[in-house]
Amino acid sequence: MTLPSTSLCGREFERILLIKLSAMGDVVQTMPVLNKLRRRYPAARLDWLTTPPFAEFLRQNHKISNVLEFARDEWRQPWRLGPLADAARLAAKLRDLRYDLVLDLQGQFRSAVFARATAAAVRIGFARPHPRAWRASSRNLPEEARKHAWQGAREASWLAYTHPIKLPTLDLHAVDRYLGVVPMLGLDEDPADFSFPISPTARERIEALLQRHGIAASTKLLVMAPGANWETKRWHNEGFAAVARHFLQRRYGVALIGAPSERALCAQIARRAPGSMNLAGETTLSELAALIRRAALCVTNDSGPTHLAVALDRSVISIFGPTDPVWAGPYHRADAVVRAELACAPCYLRRLSRCRHAHACMQEISPRAVIEQVEKLLADNTVMLATST
Repeated sequence: MTLPSTSLCGREFERILLIKLSAMGDVVQTMPVLNKLRRRYPAARLDWLTTPPFAEFLRQNHKISNVLEFARDEWRQPWRLGPLADAARLAAKLRDLRYDLVLDLQGQFRSAVFARATAAAVRIGFARPHPRAWRASSRNLPEEARKHAWQGAREASWLAYTHPIKLPTLDLHAVDRYLGVVPMLGLDEDPADFSFPISPTARERIEALLQRHGIAASTKLLVMAPGANWETKRWHNEGFAAVARHFLQRRYGVALIGAPSERALCAQIARRAPGSMNLAGETTLSELAALIRRAALCVTNDSGPTHLAVALDRSVISIFGPTDPVWAGPYHRADAVVRAELACAPCYLRRLSRCRHAHACMQEISPRAVIEQVEKLLADNTVMLATST
């Protein structure tokens, strides 16, 4: 029989599985839940199920007992028997580990399959979408946003959970959605703690990489992430190049970062801003974290590096177009967002071919607007530093 949520607060769970498969920003934004779980259950086995790109990063974290991997990319080829056999073996392993608490913060069919496979008595995940969550919002959002944005557990994944996270409104940042488990489990209500370790090896590797590019330890560094998983989230190349040229003239080092698949994109920007370093594909996720920690400021689209910068308490400017800063912006950093106020945004469309407005939400953001916001943030940080000393 399913226990009421109120009864979970006093339970001493001993074997816990946290499921967050991807993407970079989502994994980073789950850190406050991980840290609260570890404080609440200091002696528990606390495992994390993720995908291979994030396993190396998570294995550096001593608060995680074990990292389990799901080869999601292979799952996309259902005509092959190998991925199905691997998924079946993983499901069997999860059941054998006898978890008594599972938190699925991915909320998709594949994550729910693994949550259910554990046979844990308590399986927590997001509730199914419900119209009242929209009605609780006072904002007048475009119809496309209501149609395509996150609304709750997807693909009937809610059927796998014994205890749903019921959100009073959709006007919540992703971090606060994840923290919906706090009252259910009686976790501490302290502010979100994003802390995670960066190994000395990763820091040393980054310093060596920068030195090879002629960047001294005393040189201020601007990190720029021009890529994004969605076409519609990407600001134009000339915009990033203009920002890079401005700060190169101010004698900053400028590092362009991204996945290996974004190396060509970064190369195009580097050609327009000679002196920029194209580091896309040259770092692990742990090393990327070390690079961002080394930076004075980051300029990004709505992408994973935005949330990595926030978690590392670095200054960040994030350029928003089709997505909503209320839901996905830099956490508690309203001054870090640059966007064009348009009636069609946010739309949550992923492909440019579906946009009927010539990508105006990103095209109308000028390099000057971004540079001014960066300069203002840097000036504010200088004043704060001088005041604190």
